[in-house]
Amino acid sequence: MAVRLLVGTKKGLFIFRSDDGRDDWSLEAPHFGGWEVMHAKGSPVDPRRVWVSQWTDWHGQVVQRSTDGGRSFEAVGNEFGYRGETGTHQWYDGTPHPWEFKRVWHLEPSRHDAEVVFAGVEDAALFRSDDGGATWGELDGLRTHATGESWAPGAGGLCLHTILLDPADPDLVYVAISAAGAFRSVDGGASWTVATGGLHSEYLPDPEATVGHCVHNLAMHPSRPRTLFMQKHWDVCRSDDGGDHWTEVSGDLPSDFGFPVGVHPHEPETIYVIPIKSDLEHYPPEGKLRVYRSRTGGGDWEALTRGLPQSGCYQNVLRDALSLDTLDPCGVYFGTTGGHVYASVDDGDSWRALATHLPRIQSIEVQVVP
Repeated sequence: MAVRLLVGTKKGLFIFRSDDGRDDWSLEAPHFGGWEVMHAKGSPVDPRRVWVSQWTDWHGQVVQRSTDGGRSFEAVGNEFGYRGETGTHQWYDGTPHPWEFKRVWHLEPSRHDAEVVFAGVEDAALFRSDDGGATWGELDGLRTHATGESWAPGAGGLCLHTILLDPADPDLVYVAISAAGAFRSVDGGASWTVATGGLHSEYLPDPEATVGHCVHNLAMHPSRPRTLFMQKHWDVCRSDDGGDHWTEVSGDLPSDFGFPVGVHPHEPETIYVIPIKSDLEHYPPEGKLRVYRSRTGGGDWEALTRGLPQSGCYQNVLRDALSLDTLDPCGVYFGTTGGHVYASVDDGDSWRALATHLPRIQSIEVQVVP
């Protein structure tokens, strides 16, 4: 087996490769060096197929596809057809703002069909391709949801940035939107239920509102698709009923503000977060870069520090910049806005830097491949 690490950055896609020992890594020259890569991910059905979302202010949005494991790429159909063009959402000041397509934040290949891939976009909407990216159609039951006109952008825009697919049931889909909340579909995206029960956000006029919560990231273990973990704008949370009810599990974290959250592939109660100081100060508390692990599904946390800088680190880790492989012990990987890629091959107990001078890292996805 081999391990492939896809690193999307402000200036292209970098690919690291290793064998399953994960001791020696090769780094390829960047693909799409003049483009901002929002996200890249390989298909779990056909690992030779890799999807990339690239974007610039000047050229707009392009989806690229590889059929040889990331050795080469070709642009695929980039006509994102949508309905309900007159739909609106709230702008920062609460006034209506027409919906418009800007860029793809996240690509999620199907766990069942190599031809199917989902795209979460800005402004917040969900698209699906059933023909390998040649054409895209909007699953407009989400954007036309009864709460849609109350959605408002977070600091990064009104973006659908997280898509979770149940590996056993292709009809169960979760998404997260900043700043609207979490949503669940049990019919493949045709209709949606708000999945924010019990969330509390002090910055909202109504802290218990149905929508408006700035969810930063969601994660789940494939064996327990109804158990979700959330990192939001303040608070790490957990739900055991698909988002109907959430409880805070921030526990003894030094800060409960951060962006990514990940679940151990073999231990459904082991989760990882990377706290930063606050919503204004996007860097680790005290300048100490620490990954925190809970083996109890939240509440009790331990700092993982060996090999990470414990002074003078003022970099952030973005929502898609943490990923875990499926080997045993599992590998944990994350990238910083300062261009550092860190890897652990012992469940997070110790770390090493795979790279230290890359551009700002937007996303990391790891995959064990033949």
